[in-house]
Amino acid sequence: MNTIPIAILCGGKGTRLKEETEFRPKPMVMVGDRPMIWHIMKTYAHYGFTDFLLCLGYKGNLIREYFFNYDWNHNDVMLELGNKRVTRLNSSHPEENWRLWLIDTGPETMTGGRLKRLAPYLEQLGSDIFMATYGDGVCNVNIKDLLDFHRRHGKLATMTVVHPASRFGEMSIENNLVTFFQEKPQTSAGWINGGYFVLHRQVLDLIEGDDTILESDPLKALAAKGELAVYKHDGFWQCMDTYRELELLNKLYNSDKALWKVW
Repeated sequence: MNTIPIAILCGGKGTRLKEETEFRPKPMVMVGDRPMIWHIMKTYAHYGFTDFLLCLGYKGNLIREYFFNYDWNHNDVMLELGNKRVTRLNSSHPEENWRLWLIDTGPETMTGGRLKRLAPYLEQLGSDIFMATYGDGVCNVNIKDLLDFHRRHGKLATMTVVHPASRFGEMSIENNLVTFFQEKPQTSAGWINGGYFVLHRQVLDLIEGDDTILESDPLKALAAKGELAVYKHDGFWQCMDTYRELELLNKLYNSDKALWKVW
């Protein structure tokens, strides 16, 4: 088992997806028959990384309950009513070797502050580096290639950058007729933060406390010091900020076009 842990930011309120997040944290919004966070974890697990530190906050109890009852909800079981003993009837499932640290990082803590609160657990695990991502975005990035890239350049941090999706459909026009149309394709120009970080534990020293936003002073400081490298990912990436994006992800998953499904 690889010992490099993965921190997943799960504590935000997801106000732009209020249709769903009024009732559950954004990482627990369903894509197909599993919550978003499961899809993210399956990507890492596909490459052998199965130690997850979940930064809980808003409605974090629902994430705790989902994973505590994972066998109960996703396997055939036998329940003895007298003593309430539960026996799993399936011999095994791919997720049984996952290890989860369910860490309450506060209801209002910012992204940097949530990672800062993981410091004692990262120290216990004894790894100088850890990976981190948001709990609302999937992609088909090769995690081993990302990690190898980080180790080669020797900087304190690596950020995966991706091409954002266009806000509008793109088309080709000839003689006043549309010859090609594609709804909101990924753009070929420009890069944005796609999450899927690799970070040295020293990065936590740049985070002052709960009010620190990772994407503000810490990343700016790393960039100024020449310690922030970018891993360019030209493949599939999609966040889930709005209900329309949730519908897109479900449409892709239910039509067997989920390009993030590398497992």
